[in-house]
Amino acid sequence: MQSTVLLTSLAMLAFAANSLFAREALGTLSIGPAAYTAIRILSGAIVLFLLLQRGRGNGARAENVLPGSWVSAAALFTYALAFSAAYLSLGAATGALILFTSVQASMVAYGLFRGDRPSVRELVGFVIAFSAFVYLILPGAGRPDPLGSALMIVSGIAWAAYTIDGRGSRDPMGDTAGNFLRACVFCLPLIGFAVFRESVSGDGVLLALASGIVASGIGYSIWYKALPRLSTFRAALIQLSVPVIAAAGAILFLGELLTLHFVVSAAAVIGGIALAILAKQKRTA
Repeated sequence: MQSTVLLTSLAMLAFAANSLFAREALGTLSIGPAAYTAIRILSGAIVLFLLLQRGRGNGARAENVLPGSWVSAAALFTYALAFSAAYLSLGAATGALILFTSVQASMVAYGLFRGDRPSVRELVGFVIAFSAFVYLILPGAGRPDPLGSALMIVSGIAWAAYTIDGRGSRDPMGDTAGNFLRACVFCLPLIGFAVFRESVSGDGVLLALASGIVASGIGYSIWYKALPRLSTFRAALIQLSVPVIAAAGAILFLGELLTLHFVVSAAAVIGGIALAILAKQKRTA
């Protein structure tokens, strides 16, 4: 039990760290979004591949087919690129909340499309969360940048598509490594663009490597190790902590100031989603 708590906590810290690394690197313009995305995906692919090989052992049967799919790889690439571009203008805490909400909303929309009929409590939770989300991004003083918000919403939709396409995977770690390796192909144009059009500093490269190696590669491997010990319900609730951790990290390490507008929005969004998850768990049971 203690090991599960530790692994889960480390995974959530890694997920939140992705927002902090990206904002620090891109918000200070120490690296461009194309270079940041390419380095993150390439380094993450290397780490995941090495971890996968180590986990399966040298004597494991060689796979003739690369795990994962090109659809998932494209979704992963879209998520990562839009995520990087969004952090040119969004704070770490705001970006994490918009991303998280967009993922949840996309998953709900997909469920409705497939015929899932939510209960009244679920609908109430969704309405609260969506209303708070709209309140967060509506134009006005203290509101996040519209273009950055739109890019992060695209990133969230892409991550939801990646998650949906990967549902039912019998080898999450292998498929994730395969998807990262496939996504490297999409990074080739980014590398050319970064060489000729973007400035890249040593600090920016280090932050991109930290995102790819630690927050993505190692973070995902830890999460997949913890997931079999968690119910779907608990896993969903635990991920509610990511925007909160990102907000705390933004205050401590990036010097961001949280406005009352953000705090109220975040509390309502997370509370509404938590209510919907609890209601769905009860309906399923």
